[in-house]
Amino acid sequence: MSTREHPLGISFEFFPPNTDAGREKLKGVRDTLAERRPRFFSVTYGAGGSTQARTFETVQTVRQCGIDTAPHLSCIGSDKGELRERLAGFREAGITNLVALRGDLPSGMGGMGELRYANELVEFIREETGDHFQIAVAAYPEMHPQAPSYEHDLQNFVRKMQAGADIAITQYFFSADAYFHFLERARALGVEAPIVPGIMPISNYTKLARFSDACGADIPRWIRKQLEAYGDDSESIQAFGEEVVSNLCQRLLDGGAPGLHFYTLNQATPALRVLDNLRCDT
Repeated sequence: MSTREHPLGISFEFFPPNTDAGREKLKGVRDTLAERRPRFFSVTYGAGGSTQARTFETVQTVRQCGIDTAPHLSCIGSDKGELRERLAGFREAGITNLVALRGDLPSGMGGMGELRYANELVEFIREETGDHFQIAVAAYPEMHPQAPSYEHDLQNFVRKMQAGADIAITQYFFSADAYFHFLERARALGVEAPIVPGIMPISNYTKLARFSDACGADIPRWIRKQLEAYGDDSESIQAFGEEVVSNLCQRLLDGGAPGLHFYTLNQATPALRVLDNLRCDT
């Protein structure tokens, strides 16, 4: 997505801060990670309410460092007019990359919107803007938590790619085999676009367990039990987590993964420690 690229093809995801202190902190994180010359940054999106504006504001702040920055755009709860207006705003601002998602229906919002699935959103973006945007979509090597079956979820993914997506970024996982199996199945179904592994550094077990339960990412029993055994020993948790995720990333790269997309939680250090452990000749 960017001409200034790290040799490993890395990218980083942020979320929109909701405090002045958080916004100032993110600028420092942005600058630190920009030194690694990532392909792009991305900024998460929450449908409805003020989070829409905060995503755009955060994108504008993040991209000031010269790195391409992709806003997340979800379709749930929005009509085509709203989506058309946001796309026009992105184009006017010079944004050329998007992460297109179905999204989750916020509590209190009554309707699903005119577009109910991510493949419909990708089709709509292409109809409205042609090839202006490079579009990334989500992939779920361990299955989307709301999917009725693995096969059904795999077909949904293929539809998103066929609708015009350029690249896929996976939900995070801790089993390289899950990624390689998903990749093999997707390739067999005709998907040729890059499928980039999403990586979650481990620095806080309580948060990781909560996130994983919500999004359906499996924490292998041996990892979970070791993290539980450390209790409140944050230093040991971080050291063990760094080792686990570094080994995972190296195996993915050795197996031909086209890059790594880090879910930073607006922190630089955990991702950088993992990167520093990797062989850059991969």
